[in-house]
Amino acid sequence: MILDSKIPSGPLAQKWDKHRFEMKLVNPANKRKYDVIIVGSGLAGASAAATMAELGYNVKCFCFQDSPRRAHSIAAQGGINAAKNYKNDGDSIQRLFYDTIKGGDFRAREANVYRLAQVSVNIIDQCVAQGVPFAREYGGLLANRSFGGAQVSRTFYARGQTGQQLLLGAYQALSRQIGLGKVKMYPRSEMLDLVVVDGHAKGIIVRDLVTGNITSHAADAVVLGTGGYGNVFYLSTNAKLCNVTATWKAYKKGAAFANPCYTQIHPTCIPVSGDHQSKLTLMSESLRNDGRVWVPKKKGDARKPHEIPEGERDYFLERKYPSFGNLAPRDIASRAAKEACDNGLGVGPGGLGVYLDFADAIKRLGESTVRERYGNLFDMYEKITGENAYKAPMRIYPAVHYTMGGSWVDYNLMSSIPGCFVIGEANFSDHGANRLGASALMQGLADGYFILPYTIGNYFATNKQPKPKSDGPEFKKALEDSTARINKFLSIKGKRTVNSFHRELGKIMWEKCGMARTDESLKEALKLIPALRGEFWQNVTVSGSPGELNQNLEHAGRVADFLEFGELLCLDALTRRESCGGHFRTEFQTEEGEAKRDDENFAFVSAWEYQGPDKPPILNKEPLVYEEVHMSQRSYK
Repeated sequence: MILDSKIPSGPLAQKWDKHRFEMKLVNPANKRKYDVIIVGSGLAGASAAATMAELGYNVKCFCFQDSPRRAHSIAAQGGINAAKNYKNDGDSIQRLFYDTIKGGDFRAREANVYRLAQVSVNIIDQCVAQGVPFAREYGGLLANRSFGGAQVSRTFYARGQTGQQLLLGAYQALSRQIGLGKVKMYPRSEMLDLVVVDGHAKGIIVRDLVTGNITSHAADAVVLGTGGYGNVFYLSTNAKLCNVTATWKAYKKGAAFANPCYTQIHPTCIPVSGDHQSKLTLMSESLRNDGRVWVPKKKGDARKPHEIPEGERDYFLERKYPSFGNLAPRDIASRAAKEACDNGLGVGPGGLGVYLDFADAIKRLGESTVRERYGNLFDMYEKITGENAYKAPMRIYPAVHYTMGGSWVDYNLMSSIPGCFVIGEANFSDHGANRLGASALMQGLADGYFILPYTIGNYFATNKQPKPKSDGPEFKKALEDSTARINKFLSIKGKRTVNSFHRELGKIMWEKCGMARTDESLKEALKLIPALRGEFWQNVTVSGSPGELNQNLEHAGRVADFLEFGELLCLDALTRRESCGGHFRTEFQTEEGEAKRDDENFAFVSAWEYQGPDKPPILNKEPLVYEEVHMSQRSYK
């Protein structure tokens, strides 16, 4: 496999403008001749579908929810970054670019990150024009707040429901195109496979989740906007239905999978409360603007938080990282919390928690102001824990949240399969080894509104392919394979539930490849996962029939893919013998316990190439070359 990133030549600040001019165009009349399939209708998928339909393309959009409004993008709470410098505090495109590169521990592709920073300023204008109700200052100007990894206020927000409001904006644009007949929407539909014809992606196989019907859909290009793979850990902040299936099917058809070991642990989640839980709840990073993180200085201190005097508290983020304090990046804040709990200073059941305290903010600003900024988040916390965070500190602990790895894509967002584009969290492109807060929404909308609509036209204009037919031999073969797999699930009739396998896999992943990984733990995981996968195919039970609503069958397909993907994730983590961002190998750390990179040997993107069942994948490497920044030891002190 040859990895051609297609990064344009020229100065960094001019690459995207130069590239847009040099790309081939499709004239408006000819756009009507092209069909595009988009899988996923979150921020990336909905914005891409709406924009490409507006341009004139014929779009089919698929989602497994009952409505695009239910996409997991609604769960993003805190905000969206943009280099507007409304606060006049020194922000700029260059600073957002550098903060993102540094936040990703110098493991992101420089040209992509700079383009993201450039496009960020347009996203806010787009969303305001759509009516997204961003918070505003008293005089009517858009408000900003700070997020981790930055010393400026560049995050636009709508209380604690920014993702939901942005998705409604994209959904309005999508609905308009559905009404005009330019987008055909397929809700309650799940992609089972990618169809490749003569080396180009030309369609997908889909199961109707209500009727069970399996159908083929052909198009001139396929776009995957299906989110991340965090649920391989079972417990995560992701919606339960989030999965790796679409990008995994693309991987098995020839699309390289990049940096799967880069998994983000979010420091601000409600701690695990028992084995009964099926997911975890995120408390927005925006809370760290006004909340102070601390633990008691004395081990096993069982006093209530208000009984512990100031001098007996350790505000460990402020102590360890005085320049950034409670707004240290997520990976660093998560490891600091884990370290405190490992040292016996944790609070709450099992000692797996730290305090997030708003007493000082309420004293300084007043409860009404805090309620205005974060009220829905405080309400959510109280409904889940039964505790009033206005009166006592929240208890938080790190949890799996976002995945920086994903399908490898070039500068045009095209995977290593021509005609298969991957956008948003489903690709690897913009965050390196750690994502800064409020950058996920930024990337999803940048890809969908402002990048893919240009680059997909260039693909059409430069690749003259025959019109695909959904009854062609490649489609028939993929449909037969998908049907056979479903029948296989139903024929096993074992004794263990799908969920029990998922839970066991998640436990292996968290314990062996979670916040900290070691050579020994990863090798253990690489023995345990194939054994568990073998048992799955011998002893799983999937009830019901294929021709009906069967959520057990849906789950089986997703867990089967997780059981394969989890092995690749651990293999990638084992191969990357350094610590960087969300990938922390305990053998590679500084004397202060920080991540220790090895730029001489590991300044590359790991792009894994599928070789077939039971064959080890091939590791391809895309070197990371920096023209504008100097790779240095990351410091937030």
